[in-house]
Amino acid sequence: MPLSFWDMAAVITQFKLMAVLLVCGIILMGPTMDMSCGAAACPLYCLDVDYATCSSSGDEQRSASCNCCLSGLTGSGCVLHLTGGGTITC
Repeated sequence: MPLSFWDMAAVITQFKLMAVLLVCGIILMGPTMDMSCGAAACPLYCLDVDYATCSSSGDEQRSASCNCCLSGLTGSGCVLHLTGGGTITC
């Protein structure tokens, strides 16, 4: 049985109301929603690292792997000592 004009008008009105409420919710929640995943993307290259030193640990030789990011030393001021004799400051 087909819908009458008034039934279709009621459905359209309800749809419009739901759409308006959805848009209002998105506008109100937009500034509070955190869309970042919080994960840091590390570069996928591996240096031949012998050890790392950090001034915070009294220049004690620490184990390190591949690069500053994968070793968890990014922004720490620690230094990666490469097997070939070079250094990289994190």
